[in-house]
Amino acid sequence: MQTTFTPEQLQDPGIARSNEILRACVHCGFCTATCPTYQVLGDELDSPRGRIYLIKDMLEAGRPADAKTVKHIDRCLGCLACMTTCPSGVHYAHLLDHARDHIEKTYKRPLPERVLRWVIAQLLPYPSRFRWALKAAQLGRPFARLMPDARLKAMLQLAPHHIPKPSPNDAPQVFAATGKKKLRVALLTGCAQRALDTDINDATIRLLRRFGCEVVIPEDMGCCGALTHHMGRAEQSHGLAARNIRGWIAEKRAGGLDAIVINTSGCGTTVKDYGHIFRNDPLAAEAAEVSAMALDVTELLERLDLPEGAQKGIRVAYHSACSLQHGQKIRTTPKDLLKRAGFTVVEPADPHLCCGSAGTYNLLHPEISGELKQRKVETLEAKRPDVISAGNIGCIMQIGSGTGVPVVHTVELLDWATGGPKPHRLDVGNDGA
Repeated sequence: MQTTFTPEQLQDPGIARSNEILRACVHCGFCTATCPTYQVLGDELDSPRGRIYLIKDMLEAGRPADAKTVKHIDRCLGCLACMTTCPSGVHYAHLLDHARDHIEKTYKRPLPERVLRWVIAQLLPYPSRFRWALKAAQLGRPFARLMPDARLKAMLQLAPHHIPKPSPNDAPQVFAATGKKKLRVALLTGCAQRALDTDINDATIRLLRRFGCEVVIPEDMGCCGALTHHMGRAEQSHGLAARNIRGWIAEKRAGGLDAIVINTSGCGTTVKDYGHIFRNDPLAAEAAEVSAMALDVTELLERLDLPEGAQKGIRVAYHSACSLQHGQKIRTTPKDLLKRAGFTVVEPADPHLCCGSAGTYNLLHPEISGELKQRKVETLEAKRPDVISAGNIGCIMQIGSGTGVPVVHTVELLDWATGGPKPHRLDVGNDGA
């Protein structure tokens, strides 16, 4: 694709990077075949190719974002299926990030939209605040169907029936390895996950300790910044990320770290991109060091050589989170681990398509999200599974709200298969979350 940025524009690092990405695009349209929003809406401007044209026009002109551009960029899930499909290696994720940042800086949204986005940004990255918000949503849930605003209705309907108490395991501390220590790792405990499902971190800690990891929950660690980063709120997201970078580097310097383990794939995709996000920042070297240490929990478990387990007669439908398969390019490892543990693993039709969660997407665009959820649930249930497994809390909550089949994190099943407790959702269902 030809671009016409001026030499002065290209002095801006963001424009220079977007120029590289735009020039890599050859207009082939392969991306449209795997874009969830294009499949649902059928509008070229709601495909990656269409959005690329809109972004190019906006950035080249150096103009503020307009309502049309904002509408179609906002509708993008950021699932990155287009990057998996693209034969030219177009890094759509970095282009989308730049566009969202530009929109946030130059476009004034309608007041209700600004308020909603501000509320989300002030609640979801902070577990204590989010927990109180969930309790308030529980009270309003019986009235959700009466709500005229679809987004408010979606927020109430997604609130779990049971909100777990804070887990003491999420506090800063060190868990000794069981037996001989092989590795010393830091665990990112997350933000929304700590309020929605404390079993995931608990299972991760047990599992890693069982196979020789000393697990550190560092001081000065919180939200990775992904939720606000994908809303274009760069200042807030970079502040959250910088705090984590400093905390992890301090821990590495003090006691050594072999890896930073992440059990929420959306967070993992962002942390692995810290090196790019902070490339022009004084924290550039430390950010790159953190990104190099970041591993999805299944990547680390693959290295720990988990033993083969006896066949359990349990049929697991594996849902591959977009941030894991497209963002981090991890596709077979979770399935291989589950099979090795003794589970029968099946995969739904169109496994590359998003379930519609996509961070805050199910709150901001509930109609499109709901359509994608229904499609995903139908393909999963068609496999007649006993349980559905996923590696991202957003997917777990989204799919769990649309099916009676229990939905659990992959590490919960692996923990159970190697000596841990049975995941409680297998007994109480998704409403017991």
